[in-house]
Formats: sequence, C-alpha cells, structure tokens
Amino acid sequence: MQKKILIVDDEKRLVSLVSEYLQQAGYRVVSAYDGKEALSIARLEKPDLIILDLMMPEMNGYEFIQAHRKEMDTPIILLTARVEDEEKVIGLELGADDYVTKPFRPRELVARVRSVLRRSGKSESETSVLHVSDVRLDRNIRTVRVGETYINLTPSEFDLLAALMANPGKVFTRLDLLDILQGIRYEGYERTIDSHIKNLRAKMEPDSRSPRYIETVYGIGYRFTRE
Repeated sequence: MQKKILIVDDEKRLVSLVSEYLQQAGYRVVSAYDGKEALSIARLEKPDLIILDLMMPEMNGYEFIQAHRKEMDTPIILLTARVEDEEKVIGLELGADDYVTKPFRPRELVARVRSVLRRSGKSESETSVLHVSDVRLDRNIRTVRVGETYINLTPSEFDLLAALMANPGKVFTRLDLLDILQGIRYEGYERTIDSHIKNLRAKMEPDSRSPRYIETVYGIGYRFTRE
C-alpha cells in the first residue's frame, strides 16, 4: 500500500518540487499551505508522515506540532530555514522526529522520509518483547507500557527506548544513539538525542528531574537501569 505524505509549507513552488520527487519515489502526496489547513487535512487524510515548515502564516510549525500531538503520533520531519540549533531543538522537544535545513537537496529529503517511515513501520522480524523493571516494550506492535499505563511515543522515541532497554546497564554515547536513529550521522547535532531523552522522561518517569529508568552518565551519554 502506498504511504501517504502530507507536505505543509507556504512556499507553493517548494511544495510542488518536493511532491514531484516523493511521487516519483512511489509515495502518495497531499499538501497544505499553513498550519490550520494542515490540521484539518491531517484529521481527514491520516498521513503516514508529515513534512512540516516551521515559519508559516495562520499557525506556525511549532503550534501545529503542539495541536497535532494531542490527537496523533504521526512522524514529523521539520523543514527549517533557521540555522540556530535552539530552534531545531525546540521542534524536536515538541515531538518532531527529524529535520532538514533549507536549502536542501530533494533526494536527501526523500531519503529522510524513507528512514523515518522505516523506523515507524512494523517489522515482522521484530517480534521480541522487552521487559525491564516495570517497563514493557513490544517491538512487534510498537507499544510501551509503564506499570499498567500505556504511553504514546514518536518513532524516534520508541527506537531510542528499545535500544536502551535491549541493553540495560550499557552506556550509549549520543553518537551511538544518533546512529541508531539515522543509520548515518547527520549534521552532527548530539543535542537531538538530549531532546528525545527529555521527551521520553517526561512521558515515562514518575519524576523527570530524578530519573528512575533512563540515567545520564555525565560526560558520556545514557543508559537504562537494570532495576
């Protein structure tokens, strides 16, 4: 079945260009030109992935993510013309899975789309259930339960948690975790991992200021506790 991609950007020429490349790659494409329109289309079309510009009229990308994440966990790739790391980190902390900085090569964006969809998809070969402490992660149906409570994770958050839980006690550097998410090291932003870890802690830790499950190993990275 064709995967459906929603492109949200107020630059119509860019939307047309990206649409053409995605369609050539075998994807079905729908589009919107501001955040409010995108919310309506996302509810109707239920896309498999959203490519989202940050700076738009009516409702910007940050506002869209906050509203959309209350309803769905669709993977999101940000398009940003901003070069400040902090702007990208804010988007990741709100729940985006990846970002591409303008100007970009359309083929690179298509590769990112494939990567994020691959991570978010179900794999018949991944049938194992990880159970550490009172956290249960099912790779096959991509669910996570902490105690008796199920939590909703983005694809990136799920894959990070799966890697950590599969090796409790093992310390992962930020670059290790970047490689797990991307397969390649992209643009070198280790703070991307810090943003995803912050989101994970907010969702699963009783007190994110004093983590019980995901520990920081200062100067190195992170590990999942053995308890």
